[in-house]
Amino acid sequence: QVRLVESGGGLVQTGGSLRLSCAASGNIFSINVMGWYRQAPGKQRELVADITADGSTNYLDSVKGRFTISRDNAKKTVYLQMNSLKPEDTAVYYCRLDALMRGGVIYWGQGTQVTVSS
Repeated sequence: QVRLVESGGGLVQTGGSLRLSCAASGNIFSINVMGWYRQAPGKQRELVADITADGSTNYLDSVKGRFTISRDNAKKTVYLQMNSLKPEDTAVYYCRLDALMRGGVIYWGQGTQVTVSS
């Protein structure tokens, strides 16, 4: 059974920083894209950033220059360094892993709350 365990969320003031981590465990291999999504109350889930197996990254326009995504393939872990946080970054953040095994599977983390106070 594959599990994604997220950590690093919390409450921070405007301008502060947080680092999210998402570690995969279990029988998972051939991980392709790893990413972070977020969902604020009353809004749809949106892609924040993702990173491919070869290190190519993609960011939501509103977080460019503030957030950095990275991954450690040996640890099957993806990170999201969030700097200069704003109240509008407040949301539940979810990690997502796309793997090429079994014809292609997607796994989601349970979500971690990030709250930025003004």
